[in-house]
Amino acid sequence: MQQSPRKSLQKLVQQQDLNVIRTGVYQRLFHPDSLLTGIEDAANNFARGYITMAWQVLNSVTDIVEKLAENCDGLQGFNISHSFGGGTGSGFTALLMQILSEHFPKKTKIDFVIYPSPKMSSSMVEPYNSLLTTHLTLEDMDCSFMFDNEAIYRICQSKLSCKNPSFSNINRIIAQVLSSISAPLRFDGTLRTDLTSFQTNLVPYPRIHFPVVTYAPFLPPEKMLRETVTSLYLTSQCFLPSSQMINCDTYSGKYMACCILYRGDIVPSKVNSAIQKVKSMHNVKFVDWCPTGFKVGINNSTPHAVPGGDLGSTTRAVCSLSNTTAVRDAWARLDYKFDLMFRKRAFLHWYLSEGMTMDQFTDTRENLACLEKDYEEVGFDTKSDSDDDIKDDEY
Repeated sequence: MQQSPRKSLQKLVQQQDLNVIRTGVYQRLFHPDSLLTGIEDAANNFARGYITMAWQVLNSVTDIVEKLAENCDGLQGFNISHSFGGGTGSGFTALLMQILSEHFPKKTKIDFVIYPSPKMSSSMVEPYNSLLTTHLTLEDMDCSFMFDNEAIYRICQSKLSCKNPSFSNINRIIAQVLSSISAPLRFDGTLRTDLTSFQTNLVPYPRIHFPVVTYAPFLPPEKMLRETVTSLYLTSQCFLPSSQMINCDTYSGKYMACCILYRGDIVPSKVNSAIQKVKSMHNVKFVDWCPTGFKVGINNSTPHAVPGGDLGSTTRAVCSLSNTTAVRDAWARLDYKFDLMFRKRAFLHWYLSEGMTMDQFTDTRENLACLEKDYEEVGFDTKSDSDDDIKDDEY
């Protein structure tokens, strides 16, 4: 029997933060042996997380991962949640990915990434950290779902009537979306699948593995009582920028793949009708070299909202995963911010003093420029006509 193992929480944070997990309401979610804290902080420095601090805890983390893997009946792969901007999230994650690729070369690796945002930035060097970790993990990661704090901040304000969203508000939104993405892995039904399906259905080329995530409905408890959440409403929300987890203009890009995952009380015939209407209402363009259809899946598990949270309870929800050339915008923004600092050699001494070299920064920037170019080139048309068929398949 194939099992999707729970991710161990290797959280290299301050002791008091881990104590909240150990003694809080979610303490039974994680085995105490899977909680690990570092001796010192990475100080928002990729080099400290990747070189200096990493080797202090790497053996302990590797031991935990190997023990968890041994306890799995059929290990499918790894889900990793981390930030781009922090020293641990960027540096240590890059090293961990390399270790996992060596020890488990045939296992799928999927990550959920917090993309840096100016409105909720904790460090000036986030562009450095973000590009450095992307450069080193680009060949190791199979599929990466990016979450932009600024985009989720906007959702909290505009849709959930939360004037001053905190990290707790944002984390609950991310958790709700992750629950929908992972539902096919956790529940029996037509959507039952494995980790490799994400890569198979969404990634046409190994480097082009950053799908855009959208979710609906985003309705507070007071509005949920008077709003009618139909299949057409949910499907329409999937293609609105206001429902995206990252800021990019999907209308200006082209889709290479699109998986729409429905949960709860959903009627398949209404889903097909809704998709047909959405295709005529929205500017949804596919590249001509890829089947211009939607991969649709329906799971009967009802979504659950956090009690007392910003989201109202609903009997149905949807999460779409779209690989689109529009993600190039997100990389272009980070590359631009990287260039602004790198031209002036700003803050480089923090990294060089920890053992990094100038060549590593140069190689990183060249690789990310190639990634931008890759996204531009996959959007080129190869023929004049394309089909517009809908694929109503299991996901």
